[in-house]
Amino acid sequence: MKHLLSIEDLDRATIERICDRAASFATGADREIKKVPALRGHTVLNLFYEASTRTRSSFELAAKRLSADVVNFAASGSSVEKGESLKDTVLTLSAHRPDAIVIRTPWAGSAELISGWTDAAIVNAGDGKHEHPTQALLDVYTLRHRVGDLAGAKIWIVGDVLHSRVARSNILAFQKMGAEVTVCGPPTLIPRGIEAMGCEVRYTLDDLPDADVVYALRMQNERMDQAWIPSLREYATVYQINDRRLLPRQVLMHPGPVNRGVELSGGVVDSPQAAILEQVQAGVVVRMAVLYEVLAGARASAPATPEPQPA
Repeated sequence: MKHLLSIEDLDRATIERICDRAASFATGADREIKKVPALRGHTVLNLFYEASTRTRSSFELAAKRLSADVVNFAASGSSVEKGESLKDTVLTLSAHRPDAIVIRTPWAGSAELISGWTDAAIVNAGDGKHEHPTQALLDVYTLRHRVGDLAGAKIWIVGDVLHSRVARSNILAFQKMGAEVTVCGPPTLIPRGIEAMGCEVRYTLDDLPDADVVYALRMQNERMDQAWIPSLREYATVYQINDRRLLPRQVLMHPGPVNRGVELSGGVVDSPQAAILEQVQAGVVVRMAVLYEVLAGARASAPATPEPQPA
């Protein structure tokens, strides 16, 4: 695997291989020395055009625990503020010969474009409203530990599906693992034609008790250019996951950051059903597995270069 641009590019076997490798990395997380030399001598560049806490920190930790050199680049305070284009920024940084570039931007399709501008392996850490594949992988990893085989599991994704790259990646990933996916939210926040992805669509939480997993999404206010709901209070009244709506047997997930009191009540965030902190913990080992896959894994599967023969 040269790049990780979209969950669409992965089959079930590849997802399982990444999760299994992440599990092997997790066994070393409690050791006094957590580093392994798998990517020693490699350089990983984190190129973030959007604010991030979980994704950026976990990619940095993942690369360092694999013994790679890490360079963090934020658009704020860089030549981007002087008008430098994405392409010129990538070409400039590629001159330093990074082995992998982890990229997050507000522009859908940017990760795929960048893969054509550089020889580095590209890992999509979120491109606009398009996809967030490593979030989907860590969510699959978390659920495998919580519920086991996902075949036949009923997963409800509730909230602002329209503006969510997590929702798109997770619909693809969960279905590849055999789960049945339902999306639910206000009609204005459900993308038109999303049924073509193979998921069911609901506009009320009436059948939420049927779900095995409830995956809540926050309102993506930074991507909204108009009023999509009357008010947050009204949204919370109709769609908030709270103690009355979440059953003891259900698993609760959220990609973070959580807006307590809006999509989730404080009680369910801190409940035993919540796997939110487990998702954060999974982020490091899953991203270790992804970086290994696109760097060490790709190198191991590449055909050997023939040695030059004497004349």
